[in-house]
Amino acid sequence: MRLPEPFDALSPADLAALAFLVIAWWAIGHFTEHPPRGRPSTSVLMKDYRRDWMRQFVTRQPRIFDASIMDSLRQGTSFYASACMIAIGGGVAFLGDPQKLSGLNGDLPLLQGGPALWQLKFMAVLLLLTNAMLKFIWSHRLFGYCSVLMAAVPNDHDAPDCLPRALQAADINIHAAKNFNHGLRAVYFALAALAWLLGPVALSLATLATLYVTWRREFGSHSRRILLSRPGAQP
Repeated sequence: MRLPEPFDALSPADLAALAFLVIAWWAIGHFTEHPPRGRPSTSVLMKDYRRDWMRQFVTRQPRIFDASIMDSLRQGTSFYASACMIAIGGGVAFLGDPQKLSGLNGDLPLLQGGPALWQLKFMAVLLLLTNAMLKFIWSHRLFGYCSVLMAAVPNDHDAPDCLPRALQAADINIHAAKNFNHGLRAVYFALAALAWLLGPVALSLATLATLYVTWRREFGSHSRRILLSRPGAQP
């Protein structure tokens, strides 16, 4: 079965490199969220700290410090969502101008293929950025939910619904952070997907480099060792 233009311009190496990118993106995300029991990822370790935060929040008076942290988290997600939106808008405008695409032949001689193939390859970048933007937007919304739940925690820490409501806020906070991490990974792999313009070998190498960086930050970083140093944590 013949693929429609410009898909028929993709070589088997291109398809294999693209498949490797998608599988690596999914695999590192799944492995980060569901690591081996004896080797938790940084993201998994942070879940306990977020629950501890909400337990301390119950008895902290005043709670201005906690509100400041939540505001910082929401600003971070808002910044990344806005940055992705701007990048997507610029990418769509670029793809919609055939003259700019045709001019790349002289400006960047290392690029492989023609304008139609470049459009297809650049679409992979835009799809990853779109996924990242949606994750950041949802994370921002969840941090907002968490703020409301925190505001609903009674000032009297002896109230029967005080700790349960704070732990509800912790669970929402954890889910928001999970989506934020998903968005960051999508941005990382979107940057790797840009290498596809140089060919399938460049895409494969960029995917390997991104996979290593994301793995190291979750399983081999200095920050992870610091988190593991807390009493009772598994080395």
